[in-house]
Amino acid sequence: MSDIEDEIAGETTTYDVPHGIGAERLDKYIGGNPEIGLTRSRAQKLIFQGLILVDGERALAKHVLTGGEIIQLTIPPIPVEGIKGENIPLDIVYEDAYLVVVNKPAGMVTHPGVGNRSGTLANALVYHFEKLSHESGRHRPGIVHRLDKETSGLLVVAKDDETHLALQELIKTRELKRTYLGLICGHMKEEAGTIDLPIGRHHSNRTLIAVNGDNSREAVTHYRLVERYRSYDLLEVSLETGRTHQIRVHFSHLGHPVFGDPDYGGRDKWVNAMFGPERPLARRLLEILPRQALHAAKIEFPHPKTGEQLEFEAKLPEDLAMIIALLQKESA
Repeated sequence: MSDIEDEIAGETTTYDVPHGIGAERLDKYIGGNPEIGLTRSRAQKLIFQGLILVDGERALAKHVLTGGEIIQLTIPPIPVEGIKGENIPLDIVYEDAYLVVVNKPAGMVTHPGVGNRSGTLANALVYHFEKLSHESGRHRPGIVHRLDKETSGLLVVAKDDETHLALQELIKTRELKRTYLGLICGHMKEEAGTIDLPIGRHHSNRTLIAVNGDNSREAVTHYRLVERYRSYDLLEVSLETGRTHQIRVHFSHLGHPVFGDPDYGGRDKWVNAMFGPERPLARRLLEILPRQALHAAKIEFPHPKTGEQLEFEAKLPEDLAMIIALLQKESA
């Protein structure tokens, strides 16, 4: 399941059926459409529940689409009772009576959603902590902000609702600062700068985000060069806003996708664009790195109860450290 599918749970999204598709059953069309990302059996259940409408009306699974229709899809949120504690190890960087800072590994979903009811950070939190906030809903216990599944690094977790609200306010006022390390493809023209481009859902592929997409919102990303390699830049990136896929979308839009990102041009598309010795090097790096090269390395904020300024750092995980070491060697 994609991060976007996780996020649209409980929301209604709209899809335009293109003209000229020929006659096709509604359930088959939805189940075979990678843009929607549902199986045919899942589509049939949602149709039966009245959660998939055609031109605003309920329809049967066998309803024949001919092109030009508008499909409205609502994915129900995961039930509260679906959250169960699981004995999953956590890298706890800091803990007190009010909050926890954890270092999330790549490959772990932040909270349960459609297709991910177990194995998430939230499942682990429920197991390890008796008390967690429910301000974001009981299916997101303690979760104040999130990271994409394949992004590693630091997250703040609230133990009570009052602390949760205070942390959300710190994010809103930009007093909670998050700094990432990211390896991008190619070289930025400037060694430091700001990307101020609104982002929203991709117009045609609803599993992705795009600059000036549907219902775009302000998105501001700051960056500075840490180290330059043969065909890559290691950047320190800080967020002024925290939109879904913000860093990945911004740099991809500028022609410098995060290396290893399969959704925004940093993997196969990047390798295929390489020439000479750069192509085998890129392939070697991808053999080490199964994900986007993005890590939430630092977080700092005033404690919502004591006012003490807290600052935490998480070193690069093994896969990112290995490709950086290889790039340093190749660039020497």
